[in-house]
Amino acid sequence: MAEHLHDSDRVRAKTLFATHYHELTELALTLPRIRNFHVAVEERGGEVVFLRRIVPGPSDRSYGIHVAQLAGLPQAVIGRAREILFNLEKAELDDAGSPRLAYARGKGRAADKRQMWLFGEDQRSAALEEVGEALAGLDTGAMTPLEALNLLNRLVERMRQ
Repeated sequence: MAEHLHDSDRVRAKTLFATHYHELTELALTLPRIRNFHVAVEERGGEVVFLRRIVPGPSDRSYGIHVAQLAGLPQAVIGRAREILFNLEKAELDDAGSPRLAYARGKGRAADKRQMWLFGEDQRSAALEEVGEALAGLDTGAMTPLEALNLLNRLVERMRQ
């Protein structure tokens, strides 16, 4: 799409793309009317701070996960994104030479082959989020041992669904 808009003498549209794909930022090296800009970023003690200043050139790295955190995406999604990024950065490839996106944490082998959906929420992620919310809201000091056991059984059943 970027190439088409650039090459079209008829369209001549000023177009803004927001992307973390470094391959797309390289178009500015070969297409004369493309310019790259990015939001200035400062890292302070492992935390990313967006400085609200636009500067020329491509970003030196992707901050998509940080943006997702700021947007309030669930921790399960953020954790999965970090796992995928880690494997991409390590250039972990499967037998077919594709990035090993489903590489199992700490196990050294591919994780299960469940489909990750682009739209809609993975059922297991939804269950984990529900269980996490239930646990976060507990006052364990006010529960009897029987109440705690019953709640634990309900949470385990929710995870098995």
